[in-house]
Amino acid sequence: MERRLTAILAADIVGYSRLMGADEAGTLAQLKEIRSELLDKKIAEHQGRIVKIMGDGILAEFPSVVSAVACAAEIQQGMQARNASMLADRRIEFRVGINLGDVIVEGDDIYGDGVNVAARLQTIAAPAGIAVTQSVRDQVGNRLNCAFEDCGDQQLKNIDKPVRVYNVLLEEAALTGIRSTNDPRPSVAVLPFTNMSGDPEQEYFSDGITEDIITDLSKVSGLFVIARNTAFTYKGKAVKVDQVARELGVAYVLEGSVRKAGQRVRVSGELINANNSGHVWADRYDRDLTDIFAIQDEITHAIVQQLRVKLLPQEKKSIAQLPTDNVEAYTYYLRGRDFLYRFSKRYFELARRMFVKAVELDPDYARAYAGIADCDSWLYMVYQADVSLEGILETSAKVLALDNNLAEAHTSRGVALSAARKFDEANVEFERALKLDPNSFAAHFLYARPAFQQGNISRAVELLERAAQINPTDYKPPALAIHMYRSLGRDQDTKAAAQKTVELAERELISNPEDPRPAIAGALALLELGEEDRAKDWTTRAHAIEDQDPICLYNTACVYSHLGDAKAAFSLLEQVIRNGRPFWKDWIQNDSDLDGIRDHPGYQKLLQRLEERTQS
Repeated sequence: MERRLTAILAADIVGYSRLMGADEAGTLAQLKEIRSELLDKKIAEHQGRIVKIMGDGILAEFPSVVSAVACAAEIQQGMQARNASMLADRRIEFRVGINLGDVIVEGDDIYGDGVNVAARLQTIAAPAGIAVTQSVRDQVGNRLNCAFEDCGDQQLKNIDKPVRVYNVLLEEAALTGIRSTNDPRPSVAVLPFTNMSGDPEQEYFSDGITEDIITDLSKVSGLFVIARNTAFTYKGKAVKVDQVARELGVAYVLEGSVRKAGQRVRVSGELINANNSGHVWADRYDRDLTDIFAIQDEITHAIVQQLRVKLLPQEKKSIAQLPTDNVEAYTYYLRGRDFLYRFSKRYFELARRMFVKAVELDPDYARAYAGIADCDSWLYMVYQADVSLEGILETSAKVLALDNNLAEAHTSRGVALSAARKFDEANVEFERALKLDPNSFAAHFLYARPAFQQGNISRAVELLERAAQINPTDYKPPALAIHMYRSLGRDQDTKAAAQKTVELAERELISNPEDPRPAIAGALALLELGEEDRAKDWTTRAHAIEDQDPICLYNTACVYSHLGDAKAAFSLLEQVIRNGRPFWKDWIQNDSDLDGIRDHPGYQKLLQRLEERTQS
């Protein structure tokens, strides 16, 4: 028996019996026409599959939630246009329900609760409307820029637990892309440039160039540019330009490649019009490595020129302003940033060495100083390393002095102030970072932790949800959100986050089998889904990889808390708090994963020891 996670669309005709009773032949003829001209076409365009036709209804599945919602919206728009010239009593209207769920596959058919929920959803959808579950709403996020109406928890027929339901507001949504259809600006998606160096270790360099081109294009007010993390969901995938353009709602796609060899670099790029697959612009740059900044600048200006966009004076100045003019420092910074994003002690230490080397080469390199401050903050808070808190604050202040308009600078300062437990000041810095860069994954994700430490769980969840929208391939935001949803009593969201965590953690383990964190995060998610044996296997795997990492030890204690093994949980927590950093006290007190041991006598003793160590 095969099982899989899929997006399920169920549609039904409103008043089918009435229509058939009034004009059976005419209704059937209409349906045949609608299928051939609209339904079949749209489902195929969005890579969907019709599972079965059931008289007045249709069941289809899609490889992604985004595709399912975009398809449903286009079908409903098409039906509205079709019905505009018809008499009211002859109009055919669909109700649509969409769910993301686990299904059982038998031949070409699918069964299970995932299908049942979708089928029940369509019965409560408005005529010509679309009803979706919380998990669908969360996964779509801002990728379609859809407007959603929260209908609260609904008790669906023959479904045990209430389901959180949202209506898609068709008149307010941009249903074919991630931006508003009223936005007149040329729209561009920059796909991750392909690393052609023949060395996977050079991946950070091609990714860095892509990110910097996205950053520069985003400074142009006359362009709409897809955010970095959204564009990078296509990294390593064989996709067609028209597919990317349709899913992201853009008119143009920039793709390219980078080959770095010694002190030479070759960068190729081409801008493609998604409407006709025609090449608007293409060029190849074969230069010294020291020319990499000039290459990026030329690509940016070429795109602006080809799309006939006028640069404002401040935009010209902003694009021309280089973060550094030292290409060697830039290379070290890119390498450090690649390590930093992996979030473990070993990689924080590696990243810090790269950032230190970058500032040695360029003492005014603000982003590199921000990287140093970030590494030190996490090494101090989580890994309880012998790092000076005063030094962290000084470094983060220097970043702001060098560039006060840099989102990374304010994010870094926010993390440093959180390490110093100056939460009110930290919140101001994080909010400033979000204002400067609303699409910053780091600002949202890193802000969520101190929000949780302050007991502001609702705000932490909002930040994690937005982080997951910005980067839907990262397992960490949904993994962190599981216990927070549980604390808020949002059971449906808890399950959805757990399911998403398992899916993404499995992918991460394939890509980075040496990293224990996705395994232990997946173990907690599996416990939430009732899969205890698999959770134990994943816990064993995590400890086989690394048995001293404080984050892994803490999360393993949470696993034992769920399993009712208080002795094992307290033993691990004792190791975590050995240096008494207050960071862990906040989590131990607020984390619902530890609810299973709170009534144990050892819990208060643990908090007392932590308090004593914090004060000593």
